Amino acid sequence: MKRYNKKNERISTISTFLLIPLSGLVTDIYLPSFPEMQQALGVEAGAIQLTLTYFLVSYGFALLFAGSVVDSFGRYNLTLGALVIFALSNFAIVWFPDIYLLYAMRIIQGIATALIVVSKRSFLVDIYSGDKLKHYTSWLTVIWSMAPISAPFIGGYLQKLFGWDANFYLLGIYALVMLVMEAAFSGEALKNFKAFNKNTIAEAYRNVLRAPDFSIGLVVLGLAYGMAMVFAMSTPFIVEHHFHLSPVVTGYCALFSGLGLMFGGLIGRALSHWPFVGKLFGGGTAILVLGILMYSFGQYYSTVYTLMLFVLLLHTSSGFIYTVYFTYCITRFPQYAGVANGLTSGASYLVTSVVSFAIISTIHIETQSLLALSYIILGITMLLVINYLRVVAGKKLLWR
Repeated sequence: MKRYNKKNERISTISTFLLIPLSGLVTDIYLPSFPEMQQALGVEAGAIQLTLTYFLVSYGFALLFAGSVVDSFGRYNLTLGALVIFALSNFAIVWFPDIYLLYAMRIIQGIATALIVVSKRSFLVDIYSGDKLKHYTSWLTVIWSMAPISAPFIGGYLQKLFGWDANFYLLGIYALVMLVMEAAFSGEALKNFKAFNKNTIAEAYRNVLRAPDFSIGLVVLGLAYGMAMVFAMSTPFIVEHHFHLSPVVTGYCALFSGLGLMFGGLIGRALSHWPFVGKLFGGGTAILVLGILMYSFGQYYSTVYTLMLFVLLLHTSSGFIYTVYFTYCITRFPQYAGVANGLTSGASYLVTSVVSFAIISTIHIETQSLLALSYIILGITMLLVINYLRVVAGKKLLWR
Protein backbone atom coordinates (compact mmCIF):
# COMPACT_ATOMS: atom_id res chain seq x y z
CA MET A 1 0.00 0.00 0.00
CA LYS A 2 1.30 3.44 -0.92
CA ARG A 3 1.93 5.52 2.22
CA TYR A 4 1.42 9.26 2.57
CA ASN A 5 4.60 11.28 2.05
CA LYS A 6 4.79 14.49 4.08
CA LYS A 7 6.67 16.24 1.28
CA ASN A 8 3.38 16.10 -0.67
CA GLU A 9 1.45 17.77 2.16
CA ARG A 10 0.57 20.87 0.18
CA ILE A 11 -0.52 19.15 -3.04
CA SER A 12 -2.39 16.38 -1.21
CA THR A 13 -4.25 19.02 0.83
CA ILE A 14 -5.19 20.80 -2.39
CA SER A 15 -6.40 17.49 -3.81
CA THR A 16 -8.48 16.96 -0.67
CA PHE A 17 -10.15 20.34 -0.99
CA LEU A 18 -10.86 19.69 -4.68
CA LEU A 19 -12.78 16.55 -3.69
CA ILE A 20 -14.63 18.02 -0.69
CA PRO A 21 -17.20 19.84 -2.93
CA LEU A 22 -18.03 16.60 -4.78
CA SER A 23 -21.30 16.01 -2.92
CA GLY A 24 -22.49 19.50 -3.80
CA LEU A 25 -21.25 19.23 -7.36
CA VAL A 26 -23.10 15.98 -8.06
CA THR A 27 -26.39 17.39 -6.71
CA ASP A 28 -26.26 20.86 -8.22
CA ILE A 29 -24.65 20.74 -11.66
CA TYR A 30 -27.64 19.18 -13.42
CA LEU A 31 -30.34 21.33 -11.75
CA PRO A 32 -30.78 23.61 -14.81
CA SER A 33 -31.37 20.46 -16.88
CA PHE A 34 -34.37 19.22 -14.86
CA PRO A 35 -37.03 20.41 -17.35
CA GLU A 36 -35.19 19.02 -20.41
CA MET A 37 -34.46 15.73 -18.63
CA GLN A 38 -38.18 15.47 -17.88
CA GLN A 39 -38.95 15.76 -21.59
CA ALA A 40 -36.04 13.59 -22.80
CA LEU A 41 -36.88 10.70 -20.48
CA GLY A 42 -40.66 11.11 -20.86
CA VAL A 43 -41.44 11.38 -17.14
CA GLU A 44 -43.15 13.75 -14.70
CA ALA A 45 -41.27 16.54 -12.93
CA GLY A 46 -41.48 14.62 -9.66
CA ALA A 47 -39.63 11.68 -11.20
CA ILE A 48 -36.65 13.90 -12.02
CA GLN A 49 -36.71 15.46 -8.55
CA LEU A 50 -36.56 11.93 -7.15
CA THR A 51 -33.09 11.50 -8.69
CA LEU A 52 -31.88 14.09 -6.19
CA THR A 53 -33.73 12.42 -3.33
CA TYR A 54 -32.30 8.97 -4.17
CA PHE A 55 -28.79 10.41 -4.13
CA LEU A 56 -29.34 12.19 -0.81
CA VAL A 57 -30.80 9.11 0.88
CA SER A 58 -28.07 6.74 -0.34
CA TYR A 59 -25.39 9.31 0.45
CA GLY A 60 -26.80 9.85 3.92
CA PHE A 61 -27.08 6.14 4.75
CA ALA A 62 -23.61 5.43 3.38
CA LEU A 63 -22.13 8.24 5.44
CA LEU A 64 -23.49 6.64 8.62
CA PHE A 65 -21.17 3.68 8.09
CA ALA A 66 -18.43 5.19 5.95
CA GLY A 67 -16.61 6.48 9.02
CA SER A 68 -16.10 3.05 10.54
CA VAL A 69 -15.17 1.62 7.13
CA VAL A 70 -12.41 4.17 6.45
CA ASP A 71 -11.15 3.85 10.04
CA SER A 72 -10.82 0.09 9.54
CA PHE A 73 -9.63 -0.21 5.94
CA GLY A 74 -7.91 3.12 5.40
CA ARG A 75 -8.63 6.12 3.20
CA TYR A 76 -6.41 5.85 0.14
CA ASN A 77 -7.51 2.68 -1.68
CA LEU A 78 -11.16 3.31 -0.90
CA THR A 79 -10.90 6.77 -2.42
CA LEU A 80 -9.31 5.45 -5.61
CA GLY A 81 -11.89 2.68 -6.02
CA ALA A 82 -14.81 5.01 -5.32
CA LEU A 83 -13.55 7.51 -7.91
CA VAL A 84 -13.47 4.79 -10.58
CA ILE A 85 -17.04 3.70 -9.75
CA PHE A 86 -18.24 7.30 -9.66
CA ALA A 87 -16.77 8.02 -13.12
CA LEU A 88 -18.27 4.91 -14.69
CA SER A 89 -21.72 5.57 -13.20
CA ASN A 90 -21.84 9.01 -14.83
CA PHE A 91 -20.91 7.63 -18.22
CA ALA A 92 -23.58 4.91 -17.83
CA ILE A 93 -26.27 7.58 -17.28
CA VAL A 94 -25.40 9.15 -20.64
CA TRP A 95 -24.88 5.94 -22.63
CA PHE A 96 -28.06 4.21 -21.40
CA PRO A 97 -30.69 6.94 -20.82
CA ASP A 98 -33.45 5.41 -18.73
CA ILE A 99 -35.12 6.79 -15.60
CA TYR A 100 -34.73 3.56 -13.62
CA LEU A 101 -31.08 3.18 -14.56
CA LEU A 102 -30.65 6.82 -13.59
CA TYR A 103 -32.13 6.05 -10.16
CA ALA A 104 -29.75 3.10 -9.72
CA MET A 105 -26.69 5.10 -10.77
CA ARG A 106 -27.61 7.94 -8.41
CA ILE A 107 -27.80 5.46 -5.53
CA ILE A 108 -24.37 4.09 -6.47
CA GLN A 109 -23.02 7.63 -6.74
CA GLY A 110 -24.30 8.40 -3.26
CA ILE A 111 -22.34 5.49 -1.79
CA ALA A 112 -19.18 6.29 -3.76
CA THR A 113 -19.34 9.99 -2.88
CA ALA A 114 -19.77 9.17 0.81
CA LEU A 115 -16.60 7.07 0.84
CA ILE A 116 -14.65 9.77 -0.98
CA VAL A 117 -15.80 12.68 1.19
CA VAL A 118 -15.39 10.92 4.55
CA SER A 119 -11.98 9.56 3.51
CA LYS A 120 -10.71 13.01 2.57
CA ARG A 121 -12.13 14.74 5.66
CA SER A 122 -10.53 12.09 7.86
CA PHE A 123 -7.30 12.51 5.89
CA LEU A 124 -7.06 16.07 7.26
CA VAL A 125 -7.42 14.73 10.81
CA ASP A 126 -4.65 12.20 10.05
CA ILE A 127 -2.06 14.73 8.89
CA TYR A 128 -2.92 17.82 10.98
CA SER A 129 -3.59 18.52 14.65
CA GLY A 130 -4.26 21.39 17.06
CA ASP A 131 -4.88 24.88 15.69
CA LYS A 132 -3.80 23.83 12.21
CA LEU A 133 -6.49 21.14 12.16
CA LYS A 134 -9.13 23.63 13.34
CA HIS A 135 -7.98 26.05 10.67
CA TYR A 136 -8.42 23.54 7.84
CA THR A 137 -11.66 22.00 9.14
CA SER A 138 -13.22 25.46 9.51
CA TRP A 139 -12.59 25.92 5.79
CA LEU A 140 -14.44 22.71 4.86
CA THR A 141 -17.91 24.22 4.55
CA VAL A 142 -16.54 27.31 2.81
CA ILE A 143 -14.75 25.15 0.22
CA TRP A 144 -17.78 22.88 -0.07
CA SER A 145 -19.99 25.90 -0.81
CA MET A 146 -18.00 26.52 -3.99
CA ALA A 147 -19.97 23.67 -5.61
CA PRO A 148 -23.42 25.26 -5.14
CA ILE A 149 -21.90 28.51 -6.44
CA SER A 150 -20.19 27.19 -9.56
CA ALA A 151 -21.95 23.93 -10.46
CA PRO A 152 -25.41 25.19 -11.54
CA PHE A 153 -23.77 28.16 -13.27
CA ILE A 154 -21.62 25.78 -15.32
CA GLY A 155 -24.53 23.37 -15.71
CA GLY A 156 -26.76 26.11 -17.12
CA TYR A 157 -24.32 26.85 -19.91
CA LEU A 158 -23.68 23.15 -20.58
CA GLN A 159 -27.43 22.65 -20.85
CA LYS A 160 -27.83 25.56 -23.26
CA LEU A 161 -24.85 24.62 -25.46
CA PHE A 162 -24.79 20.81 -25.39
CA GLY A 163 -27.84 19.41 -23.58
CA TRP A 164 -28.45 17.61 -20.31
CA ASP A 165 -25.98 14.75 -20.85
CA ALA A 166 -22.99 17.15 -20.90
CA ASN A 167 -23.31 17.56 -17.14
CA PHE A 168 -22.73 13.87 -16.52
CA TYR A 169 -19.82 13.73 -18.96
CA LEU A 170 -18.19 16.55 -16.99
CA LEU A 171 -18.69 14.72 -13.68
CA GLY A 172 -17.12 11.56 -15.09
CA ILE A 173 -14.11 13.41 -16.51
CA TYR A 174 -13.67 15.32 -13.25
CA ALA A 175 -13.56 12.02 -11.34
CA LEU A 176 -10.92 10.60 -13.68
CA VAL A 177 -8.72 13.71 -13.33
CA MET A 178 -8.96 13.49 -9.52
CA LEU A 179 -8.17 9.77 -9.70
CA VAL A 180 -4.87 10.55 -11.44
CA MET A 181 -4.08 13.34 -8.96
CA GLU A 182 -4.83 11.18 -5.91
CA ALA A 183 -2.81 8.25 -7.26
CA ALA A 184 0.17 10.48 -7.97
CA PHE A 185 0.35 12.66 -4.87
CA SER A 186 -1.72 11.19 -2.04
CA GLY A 187 -1.27 8.04 0.04
CA GLU A 188 -2.47 6.20 3.12
CA ALA A 189 -2.10 8.52 6.15
CA LEU A 190 -3.96 6.41 8.72
CA LYS A 191 -1.43 5.21 11.30
CA ASN A 192 -3.58 2.96 13.49
CA PHE A 193 -6.12 0.82 11.68
CA LYS A 194 -9.07 -0.13 13.86
CA ALA A 195 -10.22 -3.74 13.62
CA PHE A 196 -13.59 -4.03 11.90
CA ASN A 197 -15.31 -5.36 15.00
CA LYS A 198 -19.04 -4.78 15.14
CA ASN A 199 -19.06 -4.52 18.94
CA THR A 200 -16.25 -1.95 18.97
CA ILE A 201 -17.87 0.00 16.15
CA ALA A 202 -21.26 -0.07 17.87
CA GLU A 203 -19.66 1.24 21.06
CA ALA A 204 -18.05 4.11 19.13
CA TYR A 205 -21.41 5.07 17.61
CA ARG A 206 -23.08 4.89 21.03
CA ASN A 207 -20.44 7.11 22.62
CA VAL A 208 -20.83 9.73 19.90
CA LEU A 209 -24.63 9.71 19.71
CA ARG A 210 -25.06 9.79 23.50
CA ALA A 211 -23.78 13.37 23.55
CA PRO A 212 -26.95 15.50 23.21
CA ASP A 213 -25.05 18.46 21.77
CA PHE A 214 -23.84 16.20 18.93
CA SER A 215 -27.09 14.36 18.21
CA ILE A 216 -29.17 17.56 18.29
CA GLY A 217 -26.62 19.10 15.94
CA LEU A 218 -27.43 16.47 13.32
CA VAL A 219 -31.03 17.69 13.24
CA VAL A 220 -30.03 21.37 13.09
CA LEU A 221 -27.57 20.68 10.26
CA GLY A 222 -30.22 18.73 8.33
CA LEU A 223 -32.74 21.54 8.66
CA ALA A 224 -30.20 24.20 7.66
CA TYR A 225 -29.12 22.33 4.54
CA GLY A 226 -32.74 21.43 3.86
CA MET A 227 -33.29 25.06 2.87
CA ALA A 228 -30.73 24.75 0.09
CA MET A 229 -32.20 21.44 -1.10
CA VAL A 230 -35.78 22.74 -1.21
CA PHE A 231 -34.52 25.67 -3.27
CA ALA A 232 -32.50 23.38 -5.55
CA MET A 233 -35.46 21.09 -6.24
CA SER A 234 -37.93 23.89 -6.91
CA THR A 235 -35.98 26.71 -8.55
CA PRO A 236 -35.65 25.17 -12.07
CA PHE A 237 -39.44 25.03 -12.33
CA ILE A 238 -39.98 28.46 -10.74
CA VAL A 239 -37.47 30.10 -13.06
CA GLU A 240 -38.17 28.20 -16.28
CA HIS A 241 -41.91 27.60 -15.93
CA HIS A 242 -43.22 30.44 -13.72
CA PHE A 243 -40.90 33.24 -14.88
CA HIS A 244 -40.36 31.68 -18.37
CA LEU A 245 -36.60 32.24 -18.29
CA SER A 246 -33.74 30.10 -19.63
CA PRO A 247 -31.70 27.37 -17.88
CA VAL A 248 -28.79 29.82 -17.76
CA VAL A 249 -30.86 32.02 -15.43
CA THR A 250 -31.47 28.96 -13.25
CA GLY A 251 -27.70 28.60 -13.04
CA TYR A 252 -27.28 32.23 -12.01
CA CYS A 253 -29.96 31.81 -9.33
CA ALA A 254 -28.19 28.76 -7.93
CA LEU A 255 -24.95 30.77 -8.01
CA PHE A 256 -26.54 33.35 -5.68
CA SER A 257 -27.75 30.53 -3.44
CA GLY A 258 -24.22 29.16 -3.23
CA LEU A 259 -22.79 32.62 -2.57
CA GLY A 260 -25.16 32.90 0.36
CA LEU A 261 -23.90 29.60 1.79
CA MET A 262 -20.30 30.74 1.32
CA PHE A 263 -20.91 34.15 2.92
CA GLY A 264 -22.57 32.42 5.85
CA GLY A 265 -19.57 30.13 6.21
CA LEU A 266 -17.16 33.07 6.20
CA ILE A 267 -19.23 34.92 8.81
CA GLY A 268 -19.32 31.76 10.93
CA ARG A 269 -15.51 31.56 10.84
CA ALA A 270 -15.16 35.26 11.66
CA LEU A 271 -17.45 34.95 14.69
CA SER A 272 -15.92 31.74 16.03
CA HIS A 273 -15.29 33.36 19.44
CA TRP A 274 -18.95 34.33 19.98
CA PRO A 275 -21.24 32.24 22.26
CA PHE A 276 -22.18 29.02 20.47
CA VAL A 277 -25.93 28.78 21.14
CA GLY A 278 -26.27 32.54 20.81
CA LYS A 279 -24.99 32.29 17.24
CA LEU A 280 -27.49 29.54 16.48
CA PHE A 281 -30.41 31.56 17.86
CA GLY A 282 -29.31 34.60 15.88
CA GLY A 283 -29.16 32.64 12.62
CA GLY A 284 -32.49 30.90 13.24
CA THR A 285 -34.24 34.18 14.07
CA ALA A 286 -32.87 35.77 10.90
CA ILE A 287 -34.28 32.89 8.83
CA LEU A 288 -37.74 33.22 10.36
CA VAL A 289 -37.90 37.02 9.98
CA LEU A 290 -36.59 36.97 6.40
CA GLY A 291 -38.98 34.15 5.50
CA ILE A 292 -41.97 36.15 6.72
CA LEU A 293 -40.80 39.23 4.80
CA MET A 294 -40.25 37.14 1.65
CA TYR A 295 -43.75 35.67 1.90
CA SER A 296 -45.41 39.05 2.51
CA PHE A 297 -43.51 40.73 -0.31
CA GLY A 298 -44.33 37.91 -2.72
CA GLN A 299 -48.05 38.46 -2.26
CA TYR A 300 -47.81 41.83 -4.02
CA TYR A 301 -44.68 41.80 -6.18
CA SER A 302 -42.47 38.96 -7.37
CA THR A 303 -39.65 38.86 -9.90
CA VAL A 304 -36.56 36.74 -10.19
CA TYR A 305 -34.62 39.66 -8.66
CA THR A 306 -36.72 39.89 -5.50
CA LEU A 307 -36.69 36.11 -5.26
CA MET A 308 -32.90 35.93 -5.32
CA LEU A 309 -32.37 38.87 -2.97
CA PHE A 310 -34.29 37.04 -0.25
CA VAL A 311 -32.68 33.70 -1.11
CA LEU A 312 -29.20 35.23 -0.84
CA LEU A 313 -29.96 36.58 2.64
CA LEU A 314 -31.74 33.42 3.80
CA HIS A 315 -29.02 31.08 2.59
CA THR A 316 -26.38 33.29 4.21
CA SER A 317 -28.21 32.71 7.50
CA SER A 318 -28.52 28.94 6.94
CA GLY A 319 -24.88 28.72 5.81
CA PHE A 320 -23.85 30.52 8.99
CA ILE A 321 -25.71 28.01 11.18
CA TYR A 322 -24.39 25.07 9.17
CA THR A 323 -20.76 26.18 9.45
CA VAL A 324 -20.99 26.88 13.19
CA TYR A 325 -22.50 23.49 14.05
CA PHE A 326 -20.63 21.46 11.43
CA THR A 327 -17.23 22.62 12.72
CA TYR A 328 -18.36 21.84 16.25
CA CYS A 329 -19.54 18.31 15.43
CA ILE A 330 -16.61 17.06 13.36
CA THR A 331 -14.08 18.19 16.02
CA ARG A 332 -16.17 16.99 18.98
CA PHE A 333 -14.70 13.44 19.05
CA PRO A 334 -11.11 13.35 17.71
CA GLN A 335 -10.73 9.76 18.97
CA TYR A 336 -13.58 8.76 16.63
CA ALA A 337 -12.71 11.02 13.68
CA GLY A 338 -14.12 8.77 10.98
CA VAL A 339 -17.29 7.91 12.87
CA ALA A 340 -17.94 11.54 13.83
CA ASN A 341 -17.35 12.72 10.26
CA GLY A 342 -19.64 10.07 8.83
CA LEU A 343 -22.42 10.65 11.33
CA THR A 344 -22.23 14.43 11.06
CA SER A 345 -22.83 14.39 7.32
CA GLY A 346 -24.79 11.13 7.04
CA ALA A 347 -27.48 11.67 9.64
CA SER A 348 -27.85 15.34 8.71
CA TYR A 349 -28.26 14.42 5.03
CA LEU A 350 -30.96 11.92 5.97
CA VAL A 351 -32.77 14.66 7.86
CA THR A 352 -32.32 16.91 4.83
CA SER A 353 -33.67 14.31 2.40
CA VAL A 354 -36.74 13.57 4.53
CA VAL A 355 -37.50 17.23 5.23
CA SER A 356 -36.96 18.46 1.66
CA PHE A 357 -38.97 15.61 0.11
CA ALA A 358 -41.83 16.16 2.59
CA ILE A 359 -41.96 19.89 1.82
CA ILE A 360 -41.70 19.46 -1.96
CA SER A 361 -44.39 16.77 -1.92
CA THR A 362 -46.89 18.73 0.18
CA ILE A 363 -46.42 22.38 -0.81
CA HIS A 364 -45.72 21.99 -4.57
CA ILE A 365 -43.54 25.09 -4.73
CA GLU A 366 -44.13 27.16 -7.85
CA THR A 367 -43.90 30.77 -6.62
CA GLN A 368 -41.81 33.01 -4.37
CA SER A 369 -44.43 32.99 -1.61
CA LEU A 370 -44.64 29.20 -1.51
CA LEU A 371 -40.84 28.95 -1.33
CA ALA A 372 -40.95 31.49 1.51
CA LEU A 373 -43.53 29.37 3.31
CA SER A 374 -41.12 26.42 3.26
CA TYR A 375 -38.39 28.64 4.76
CA ILE A 376 -40.77 29.79 7.52
CA ILE A 377 -41.57 26.17 8.42
CA LEU A 378 -37.88 25.26 8.52
CA GLY A 379 -37.02 28.40 10.52
CA ILE A 380 -39.62 27.72 13.21
CA THR A 381 -38.56 24.08 13.48
CA MET A 382 -34.91 25.09 13.71
CA LEU A 383 -35.56 27.56 16.54
CA LEU A 384 -37.52 24.95 18.50
CA VAL A 385 -34.66 22.43 18.19
CA ILE A 386 -32.04 25.05 19.15
CA ASN A 387 -34.09 25.98 22.21
CA TYR A 388 -34.18 22.30 23.19
CA LEU A 389 -30.39 22.24 22.84
CA ARG A 390 -30.15 25.20 25.23
CA VAL A 391 -32.32 23.40 27.77
CA VAL A 392 -30.51 20.03 27.72
CA ALA A 393 -26.94 21.28 27.28
CA GLY A 394 -26.92 23.92 30.02
CA LYS A 395 -24.73 26.97 30.51
CA LYS A 396 -21.44 25.26 29.69
CA LEU A 397 -22.36 24.84 26.04
CA LEU A 398 -24.30 28.10 25.89
CA TRP A 399 -21.18 30.16 26.53
CA ARG A 400 -18.73 27.93 24.77
